[in-house]
Amino acid sequence: MFKELDPLLLSELRLAVVSILISVEEADFVYLREKTNATAGNLSVQIDKLQQAGYIEVTKTFKGKRPQTICKITPKGIEAFEKYVEALKSYINL
Repeated sequence: MFKELDPLLLSELRLAVVSILISVEEADFVYLREKTNATAGNLSVQIDKLQQAGYIEVTKTFKGKRPQTICKITPKGIEAFEKYVEALKSYINL
C-alpha cells in the first residue's frame, strides 16, 4: 500500500530547503540560495510557504547594516520530512 506524499514537499525547492535544514541547526537565506541554486524571488516564496505550514521558523535580523534571514526547521517540519521519506520508501519497496 502506498502512503500519500506531502504535497508541500513535492516541490523540488521546498524539499531541498527542508533537506538542508534537517542537517544543520539553522541556515541563512544566502546559504540556502547558494546550496539550491534558486533565484532569490523563488526561494523567498517557497520559504514563505514552508513558514506558513509551520515547517520552518524564520527570523529576520540585521548583520551590521544588512538584513539577514535565518531559517530553522521546526519539530513539525522534521516530522513532515520523516513521513515524506517513509512514504517514498513505500513507493520503492525497500
